Amino acid sequence: MLAVNSIAFIICYIDKRAALRSKQRIPEQTLLLLSAFGGAYGFLAGMLAFRHKTKHLSFCIVIPAFCILWAVGSALIVKSYML
Repeated sequence: MLAVNSIAFIICYIDKRAALRSKQRIPEQTLLLLSAFGGAYGFLAGMLAFRHKTKHLSFCIVIPAFCILWAVGSALIVKSYML
């Protein structure tokens, strides 16, 4: 989890930097998939740190939703091992 969230944070920085320099961007679908597959916390941190994609309503809703889903899923996994 630490690795994928670190990668998501770095990807957020890279995409923001590309946006500022009018370079080729990372597709939004790729960013959302990265968040869905475990990088939601890293991407949310990147969004806040770099002010990236904060004006996009879809990102402002979906990324925190992925964070909640990952938190609930992790809690359920931990709970199942505690039984």
